This record gives sequence, structure tokens and C-alpha cells, in this order.
Amino acid sequence: MTERAPPVVSMDAITKTFPGVKALDQVRLDLYAGQVTALVGENGAGKSTTVKILTGIYQPDGGTIRIDGAPIKFANANAAGAAGITAIHQETVLFDELSVAENIFIGHAPRTRLGLIDTAEMHRAAVRLLDSIGAPFDPRTRLRDLGIANKHLVAIARALSVDARVVIMDEPTAALSHKEIAELYELVETLKAQGKAILFISHKFDEIFHIADRYAVFRDGAFVGAGMIADIDEDALVKMMVGRTVDHIFPERQPNVAEDVLQVVGYAHPTEFADINFTLKRGEILGFYGLVGAGRSEFMQSLFGITKPSKGVCKINGQIKVIRSPADAVANGIVYVPEDRGKQGAVIGLPIFQNITLPSLGRTSRSGFLQLAEEFKLARDYAERLDLRAASLDQDVGNLSGGNQQKVVIAKWLATQPQVIILDEPTKGIDIGSKAAVHDFMAELAAQGLSVIMVSSEIPEVIGMSDRVIVMRDGRIEAELADDALTPETLVRHAAGITTPAQMEEA
Repeated sequence: MTERAPPVVSMDAITKTFPGVKALDQVRLDLYAGQVTALVGENGAGKSTTVKILTGIYQPDGGTIRIDGAPIKFANANAAGAAGITAIHQETVLFDELSVAENIFIGHAPRTRLGLIDTAEMHRAAVRLLDSIGAPFDPRTRLRDLGIANKHLVAIARALSVDARVVIMDEPTAALSHKEIAELYELVETLKAQGKAILFISHKFDEIFHIADRYAVFRDGAFVGAGMIADIDEDALVKMMVGRTVDHIFPERQPNVAEDVLQVVGYAHPTEFADINFTLKRGEILGFYGLVGAGRSEFMQSLFGITKPSKGVCKINGQIKVIRSPADAVANGIVYVPEDRGKQGAVIGLPIFQNITLPSLGRTSRSGFLQLAEEFKLARDYAERLDLRAASLDQDVGNLSGGNQQKVVIAKWLATQPQVIILDEPTKGIDIGSKAAVHDFMAELAAQGLSVIMVSSEIPEVIGMSDRVIVMRDGRIEAELADDALTPETLVRHAAGITTPAQMEEA
């Protein structure tokens, strides 16, 4: 029996403390060449802090990092990159006005003898990188002309452009379709064959058990355990993550729907959607399902006044309302929690309490002056209701985990006391514990008479939380499903436009 190769990277007894928060407490992590290690844990478990330490953004307060057994310290991100560690983040920063090649090599472009950027060599190198990951576009293409999935490939190519030995993938499939996820799996296998050590962070257990060779579990900033993925099952992994078993993923509900609150008649947009008709009742959770490009988010943004429909009528409590802007929507009791919480939901740089009270300043002002005590009281109320985990309400929302950022955005809009709340991918990129908290609160809101529209790409969530589901395809409503008709098979069939048994077999 051959001896197991030592890890490429090992972290031992790593600690990191921020004011009021011990983010990491004696954690350890080993990454092996040619293997995928899944780092698993709830939001706030310390995963993001670990990645930032590995990539040189943060320096640990204690502990040791070793590469090939030799201790090393990363003074900054450039030092980590020079050591062969690179990361592909869930929300990688790219530049729409630059070409693909310029995005790949920004900051480390090849140079001529005169110190100028060697454009020809940069494009040749970009072609090699793109070919190695099967990217089907020219490096001279402007990034703005690519879709989300291809932009993700650019981010991967940029990460690999530094001759990485360790590749960190942080929620890499969050914005990808099923076909694109399958292509990403093939890419991971290619990277493994090249001997890369891969750290894979995902909240989706099907991905973890499909792609990972090893696992490591963190909880509340501490190391819980590690091992081979073949030696553990989902139940045991969840118990390690949360310190308890999770018996019921979705809350039990007794729907008590009442009169119509919202009626949408003939809504259309020149390029995004057409002929949208539905009603939403008080106390109802109405799910919207569809594949990438179905037009769900585009319609929701129009309903919230971000974009204008070309035609259609919106009735609230039986009265026609003209919604020309988000301010009009909020004034009429409609609020929207966007999918992209980092860019469209939270205001990074502001503290938590100001994010929560921002749309409700009229309630926290007297004679035109903000009342700080009133702001804190309002923010504290909704933070407690959503079980927001933070050192204090003064903390910058940008320093929160993804799940807690999502809670801040939901709290912000709930504080306006709406009649209808639109939740666009409400649990995207958050852990199982935070998902349960969001689901419980959604059920509580519906029980209190709030009407909820939930856009989700996760079939278990759609079925587990919705009273009815509207399936969209190519910008139109394909089906409305409820009760026994609401199954995974019918959702996928309608979303994909599969109408015959032969088509279903081919799919």
C-alpha cells in the first residue's frame, strides 16, 4: 500500500479575531494535489475568513500555513498569488468595457522589452487558457457581450493565469444553468487531472457529494472534522455542520389565504416577457420557477418599477395602480428583495442599522431630523425577528456573511410594512441553517397576512414553500401548478417545454 502524498497546503491552529468577534479559533485545513476538498459550514462558520487568509487578504493572529511542508506567510494577495494560490469568488469583479484577454491578465499582463503591454502575447496566452477550459469565445470579445456563464469562465481563466497550484472555488455554480454546471464539473475534473488542489465551497449537498473527494467542516469559527466524502452521508454532514439533526427542512404551514391583493393583467415588455397574467392572495406564498433566461427576474423588476412594461395593468386591492418607479411600488405596498444582494440590495459601507432603516426614514425622523434612538429601535426589532448574527448594529454590512446580508435586505423592506414582498432567490448562496431561518420567517409573514412572491431555482424550495407555482419559459407563463400537480417532474417538464413522453426521455 502506497503512502498518501502530503498536502500541498496545510493550515494548522489558525486564529483570527475582529473587534467583538472571534472569526477563527484554532482551525485546520489540508488541501491535496489532484483532489477536491469541500469546505462545509453554516454562514458565520469561518469559511470566508479562511479563504481571505489563504489568499493573503487577511493575516492570521496565530497558527501556521505550510506549502509542501514549509511554513510561509502571505503579506498580501500578491504574495499568495506568487505562491500559486488563486480564488474564484461567487461575485468576482470583472470589467465590462475591457476585452476578455484584458480581464484575464489585468495587473500581470506580459510586457515587451520596453515595458509596454505585449498585446499579441497576451492574446496568445489568453487563447491557450480559454482553450484549456473549453471556453467558446474569442479573447478580443468585450466582456459586456458575454452572458453570466461565460463571464464565469473568464474569471476561472484569470485565476488560472497565475499558474495556480491551489484553486479556490467559492459558490461557483450560483448563477449557472444545469448544462453550465455539468460543464463546470468537467472543468474541475480537468483541473484535478492537472494536479491542482481544489478547495470547493458550496451550500448545495448534491454538488458536494458529486464533485468532492474530501470534506472539512467548520462550525462557529472552529474545526469540527474532516475526512473522505465516501465515508459520510448527508445526515451526518448536516449534523456536523449545525450540531444537531435537521428533521424538517421546510416549516409546516396551514395556509389561510384570503382575498386577492395583487392582480397582474397582460403585462409585457418588448424584449423580456409577454402576456403575464396572475393573481396573488393575502397570506399566500406564490412561487415562480423557470430555467435561466425564463424572464422571472426581469418581470419582477418591472413589477417593482425598475423597468417599465410596454403594456399591462397592475391592480392592488382591486384598484389600478401605475408603478413608474420603485418609490411608486413601495408607496403602494410592493417591495422587492433582489437576487444580487451585494450590488442591488445592501449598501456596502453603511452600518447594519442604517441599511435596515434606509427606506423608512419617515418613521425615524422628527421635524426633518433623524432620531438615532428610533433608528436603532426599528433596526433592532427586525434584526431580532430575523435572527441576524452580527457583533453589533454598527457593523458594516459588507463584513457580514452572505446569509446575514440577505437577512438585512429582507429586514430593510419589511420595515416599510408592505402588503406584497417579492423574494428573488431568497436563499441563494446561504447555508442550511440560514435557509431554515428565512423559510421559517417567510411562513410567519404569510401567516400574518403578508403576500409573498418567491422566485427560486431550487426545486425542493419551490415545492416545500409554495401554495401555488407559476412556471415561466421564454418570457411567458407556461403553467400554474398546485397540490398533486406540483411535482419535480412537472416543474422541469413545463420549464423545459417538454410535452411528450418521447421528449421527456430525450431530456
